[in-house]
Amino acid sequence: MRKDSFLRGAFVATLYIIAGKVMGVLYVIPFYTIIGERGGALYSYAYSTYELFLTLSTVGVPLAVSKIVSEYNTRGFYKAQNTVFRIAKIITTTTAFISTLVLFFCAPIISKHIVGDVSGVTQPPDVTFVIRVVSTALLFVAVLGSTRGYLQGNHYISVSSSSQILEQLVRVSFIIFGSYISINVLKLSSTYAVGVAVFGATVGAIVSYFYLRCRILKEKDLKFADYKLTKEEKNITNKIIVKKLILTTIPFVVLNIISSCYSFVNSLTVVKTLSSKCGFSGVQSESILAIISNWGFKLNSIVSSVAGGVVVNVLPNLTKYLVLENLHQIREKINKTLQIVLFMTIPMATGLSLLADPVWNIFYGNKSEFGPSVFSFSVFVSIFSSVELNVNVIMHSLGKFKAVYFACFLGFAINATLNIPLMILFGKLGLGAYNGASFSTILGLTISASTSLISLKKSYNISYKKTIKEIFISLIATSLMTSLILVFNKVLPIKNENKVFSMLIVLFYFLLGALVYFVVTYKTKSIYRIFGKNVFKKIRSIIKI
Repeated sequence: MRKDSFLRGAFVATLYIIAGKVMGVLYVIPFYTIIGERGGALYSYAYSTYELFLTLSTVGVPLAVSKIVSEYNTRGFYKAQNTVFRIAKIITTTTAFISTLVLFFCAPIISKHIVGDVSGVTQPPDVTFVIRVVSTALLFVAVLGSTRGYLQGNHYISVSSSSQILEQLVRVSFIIFGSYISINVLKLSSTYAVGVAVFGATVGAIVSYFYLRCRILKEKDLKFADYKLTKEEKNITNKIIVKKLILTTIPFVVLNIISSCYSFVNSLTVVKTLSSKCGFSGVQSESILAIISNWGFKLNSIVSSVAGGVVVNVLPNLTKYLVLENLHQIREKINKTLQIVLFMTIPMATGLSLLADPVWNIFYGNKSEFGPSVFSFSVFVSIFSSVELNVNVIMHSLGKFKAVYFACFLGFAINATLNIPLMILFGKLGLGAYNGASFSTILGLTISASTSLISLKKSYNISYKKTIKEIFISLIATSLMTSLILVFNKVLPIKNENKVFSMLIVLFYFLLGALVYFVVTYKTKSIYRIFGKNVFKKIRSIIKI
């Protein structure tokens, strides 16, 4: 295995995560055909609940492991870092087992609260079934997360990221073949097909975990056979490590729960609000929720995967420089993180919004009543969620717990308070009531991230002038890209009914937009300032991995 630098690690992790997200999006084409739009709603009910309980079962331990291992690695406490990993696995196994039991037995209560008494929608027993099936993944995903955290803390980003590709490949294969066999061979209902599909998360996690265990056992640099304990390290007892894990974990679980609650708020409010106050039928409302929480969200995940790639490097690197008390590098890495995330997410989200019709047609066909219109606006949520995720991790890495708590609670409170009023307002203004939910999310995320950035500026005397300059260039490049696409739209219309032609249109406009964006950022040297002068050598190096 090979240790990775900050920029190389960011490149590698982003590349692998984007590849995994692309797989996670591509499988939607056959899966959507197999189970339909309302089957997707059932799938989203299970996954939104599962993600909330996954946060509770892992209690932030994977990221805490990455942070503490990075700290001990920097100090040269190699035995202590392995002890952290061992104790973390015990903690995650215990909490995941408890969460699995709670989710399994409380599934009927959760299901009743999700669908309520709205007529014409999925029934509580069906939701209960799929929630219970997906609960089996909690135990394995939790332990897998701790293993990845251990590798990331040691700066083995590539192998950790490759395990995500393997997990996704296994999960996607299980979803497609399992749901197809359930409906077309065994002639089971869509409920059972969705149950089989969500079980893919369990299978994927098991395979990925054993892959990582094999890689770790073969890595000599992680055995520390000839290592001798220092006096300072001898004082690090199991009790101290457990306490440190708990104290490091608490902020992560709070932040992750708040993040998961954004989606949970939509699950609780969108269907009821649209059907009772905005003139939509129960079936239409449930389809819109499926688009926001599942079908459109999967397309959005291609954009937000950039944040995931960067964040696995931010945590161990900032922890390292905090230990070394290198304030210059801390300021540099914070700005670099923001620049990388925005440089990539702004044009990606804008491009997907412009091409919403052909993109939706490729993946889901052209029969969806609200698909393209809902997706074309909700995709911008991915920009703000990407920034907020990285800012939260930065705050945690630097120990700014109270400030990040306040920022996240403030953002979520605004989202939860305004979600219903904004849907009603958007409906009355003719802007699409469903877009009110997405705008409420954007507003909450923006306030949360902005509050944290202000706190960082005061604490570390950080100047964001360079980042603002790069954002401005990115917006100019994106505007030129948008203008050119709209001009070409007069000659080659973006919207069409043919799926094959939609693929060609998306490919053409993707290449056109990428070319314009690259030329502008290249001519202004923005790409060099953000990624370094050897950016193209780094890319070639990653491709050869």
